[in-house]
Amino acid sequence: MRNVSIVSADGHAVMPSEVWPDYLERRYHDYLPALRAENELNRRVFFPMNDMLLVPALDLFDTDGAYRRDGWRGAWDADVRLTEMDREGIAAEMVYHGFFRVSDLGFSVMNASYPPEVVDAGVRAYHRWVSDVFGSVPDRLLLVGAVGTCADLEGTMAEIRWIADHGFVGMYMPGFLAVAGQPPLDDKYWDRIWALCAERGLALVVHGGYGLEQGLAYDQIQTSCQRVDAAGGGELDLVMDLVQGIFNGDTFFADLGHRRAMWQIMLGGVFDRHPKLKLMMTEVRADWLPATLGRLDEAFDVHRNNLSTRHKPSEWWQTNCLAGVSFMHKSEVAMRDEIGVESMNFGRDYPHGEGTWPNTFDYLRDLFAGVPEHDVRLILGDNAVRFLGLDAAKVNEIAERIGPSIDWLTGGDADIDPNLIAHFGDRSGYLKPAEGRTRLDEIDELLRPDLQRLTSSRP
Repeated sequence: MRNVSIVSADGHAVMPSEVWPDYLERRYHDYLPALRAENELNRRVFFPMNDMLLVPALDLFDTDGAYRRDGWRGAWDADVRLTEMDREGIAAEMVYHGFFRVSDLGFSVMNASYPPEVVDAGVRAYHRWVSDVFGSVPDRLLLVGAVGTCADLEGTMAEIRWIADHGFVGMYMPGFLAVAGQPPLDDKYWDRIWALCAERGLALVVHGGYGLEQGLAYDQIQTSCQRVDAAGGGELDLVMDLVQGIFNGDTFFADLGHRRAMWQIMLGGVFDRHPKLKLMMTEVRADWLPATLGRLDEAFDVHRNNLSTRHKPSEWWQTNCLAGVSFMHKSEVAMRDEIGVESMNFGRDYPHGEGTWPNTFDYLRDLFAGVPEHDVRLILGDNAVRFLGLDAAKVNEIAERIGPSIDWLTGGDADIDPNLIAHFGDRSGYLKPAEGRTRLDEIDELLRPDLQRLTSSRP
């Protein structure tokens, strides 16, 4: 019996600041001092925020020293990353931008605000760096492109061709950065991009943080730093100020813009016009999908004669979409039949502190104890292999070398410290109850204007 092929739907990389000048086009080097100052401010905030969560629990979760050996350096070091993948039985992993130890080069929602041409130059620089550093192992490191402002459509198309030519498996969905005046995703302005992505087999990824205004977090970080400094506070005061503010779970991380992107694609006829287009919803949870898709189906039934699509959103979900469920919760595994066992894939979110690294095996052995083999294999990797068009034979070959057996993974006899399970709950929400229908009123508020626009624009 073959080992379990684990394809993680979520991992991250970041370009070290010392190589920024090597990859950012020279005409934008005047922005490097501002980018470096931003990087230092972000490090001041995110290092203690990360340490507050993880350092007190080092003896609990870092029993073999992977974290203390700086295993997170795999965010920019291919050898370290592959070592950590082997250690955790990860045959392949999708690679997105973003890791708190270094700021992105001006194109992230976590960056300060920069002119559109600088944002787009940062995207190009990142693509060339990540291709140079991680592109030599395409069977294992599945690169996903960033996305800029899309203000220059021809330039965006050229960059999509570049990443496709260099073996990337996907790209972030336009709109990851909220840009004033940008058309909704169902607008035919985007059709050339959708057609190109479908033609080249690039999956469109809606990742956590989608749709937020660039500079939003950074402006509030600056304000918090100024407020705490004026009061003579220290690191703990700064972290608490931010946790009670933008990072309190009800603001920055609770935005529903990612769901709006999904239904604009579905209800706006994008999949009808481009039936080979693929959409991946990553690090945005999956426990909301059954209720939200049910609400979208109801809207379709009411307005079907005035919508551009001929299929229910739940049908598009089954045929064209995949949930990359980062640090999957127990409740999501319990809901796998409602979500669609063929429409979800585990992601470990390496090397983020809220992810499963460096405890992925313990996490998975608790998560999938007693779950049928068929479901486990689909959720841990076979769905991603199919959805992304990976070479199954190569993935399975890697898994035979490093992957776990199905009996070991699901046997339910793992002697896992209950304190570690509780720690998973603290750092990733592992034990949280499912969202279910609790946010449908918010969904309705966002859906209503889109339905009005989509139905009124039909002839």
